[in-house]
Amino acid sequence: MANKKIKEVTRYIKKDVERELWARAAGRCQFNGCNRILYKSPVTQERVNISEKAHIYSFSEDGPRGWGPFKKNPQGLNDVGNLMLMCHDCHKTIDQDKDGTKYSGSLLQQWKKEHEHRVVTVTGIASNRKSHVVFYGSNIGEQRSPLQQEDAMEAMFPERYPVSENSVCLSMSCSHEDKTAAFWESESAHLNRAFDQKILPLIENDQTKHFSLFSLAPIPLLIQLGALFTDKISVETYQPIKEPKGWHWQEFPDGFEFLIKKPKDVNGTPVLVLSLSDIINHERIRAVMGEQVSVWELTVPEEFIGNDNIRNRAQLSLMRSVIRKLMVLIKDVHGVTTPLSVFPAMAVSCSIEMGRARMPKADMPWVIYDQNNKEKKFIKAITIGDSQ
Repeated sequence: MANKKIKEVTRYIKKDVERELWARAAGRCQFNGCNRILYKSPVTQERVNISEKAHIYSFSEDGPRGWGPFKKNPQGLNDVGNLMLMCHDCHKTIDQDKDGTKYSGSLLQQWKKEHEHRVVTVTGIASNRKSHVVFYGSNIGEQRSPLQQEDAMEAMFPERYPVSENSVCLSMSCSHEDKTAAFWESESAHLNRAFDQKILPLIENDQTKHFSLFSLAPIPLLIQLGALFTDKISVETYQPIKEPKGWHWQEFPDGFEFLIKKPKDVNGTPVLVLSLSDIINHERIRAVMGEQVSVWELTVPEEFIGNDNIRNRAQLSLMRSVIRKLMVLIKDVHGVTTPLSVFPAMAVSCSIEMGRARMPKADMPWVIYDQNNKEKKFIKAITIGDSQ
């Protein structure tokens, strides 16, 4: 009886099985890490079927991986559960493992399951979860800012997914070191131009008006970027977290809060110090601004001072709220036309959200300083708003 069943087995795969296999694989190679599109040429982009239907447990009993669980019923070898959609290269790779030790049946089944689960998850995301991925990187000291597309996609998923495979890049490579006035002038001007050319058309004309922002740049430029977006646009600002390394949000830190410290003397030049990632000694401010200053300070509890203190998106919502409150307090004392000197030490995401919280028509001008390690002092970097 068994011999009769074996003779009845053919390589023919029914059309409905093939259609289901294609649907489950979303037209991509199911070999783990390949994911090649199988309905067009990778060279000419012409429409052509380059797929192969690979058996997990082999069609031939003495082939790679053998018949496995199908020894008693080889008819099931051509069912969709025993087939993987693959490109020619990956199909040849698994079948070169003649004894099936490296690419075992159980391993291939796991890959198939993971691939098909990913397809179901991604295609199940509602269309209103699309987002434009925006990268902004600039020189930080003598270092370049590495931003990786794969890291961004992983951080967004599954709440958001990109509008297209191409991200919006606002970065530039400036030849000046960040201690020079030329650096700040060229980077600031470039950021304004890039925003006008690449972001404004999407805000005005594209159906998707949500942006996922990944940035690594000096704080003054990040504040400027946030001010360009404003809080009128839907933006998800991501934070690079060191431990565990990545852009994924973590749990809200228990006990975290923002603290406002008002000046004892409000008759001097208004200064805002942001001691969030580090404590800024006020003597460093007076060394630049002179003794007649009124120092307003935004900080956090001592145990949260550090470079990795922003771990949850709710902290950024708090940041915007407290900045708006601070601006009202400072304007009530010093007036709306008086420039506010800003001395920041804070995380990437906080810098952007501070800029987003700015109200262009209502807030005083911001003169933003940056700590220059070579000069060993704060230097004036960027002005946002009319400082005349």
